[in-house]
Amino acid sequence: MTKDTSGELKAVNDDTDPADSNLLPELTLILGGARSGKSHHAETLIAGHLEARTSIVRPTYIATAEAGDGEMVNRIADHRTRRGDRWHTEETLLALADTIVTATSGGQPALVDCLTLWLSNVMHAELDIEAETSTLLDAFEHAKGPVVCVSNEVGLGIVPDNALARAFRDAAGRLNQQVAARADRVDFVAAGLPITLKNETP
Repeated sequence: MTKDTSGELKAVNDDTDPADSNLLPELTLILGGARSGKSHHAETLIAGHLEARTSIVRPTYIATAEAGDGEMVNRIADHRTRRGDRWHTEETLLALADTIVTATSGGQPALVDCLTLWLSNVMHAELDIEAETSTLLDAFEHAKGPVVCVSNEVGLGIVPDNALARAFRDAAGRLNQQVAARADRVDFVAAGLPITLKNETP
């Protein structure tokens, strides 16, 4: 119901499909600490998008982790088991921008998990962080489907005791800020509970 200029109540036709509330914007950033539930939250958002857009069959999971030891192998296996067979997985350590553009070329959503590990790969390869970040931000603009990025909030703990760790913390903070500024929606997850920090969806 709404009021016209005379103050009289009149019925309003609302043809909005409730499922549309699950549609994802162009770019979503999910922040949180280790084991906070941020990946699960990101997967849930994409699942909701797929329910609203039934023509999209298979989203892409873009993994930036390298299975360097037994613990990481187990973590990767756990994530794959939770996602199931509905997801298509692309593994990329450095060429994240190209992978995002390719993965969304048909309008399908992509989940990047995670930006923090990608940044670590960039620093380990001694690449120019600013240039790589600029290329990544440009890829978000050229993506044909919604992109959900997961990233660690690493600045809430104690100050690291060595220069390399401090440099990584600072670079991660700058990366998160730049992606958050570009994102339409930013959620922070703690103890499995998401808090929306920013929502500029239409």
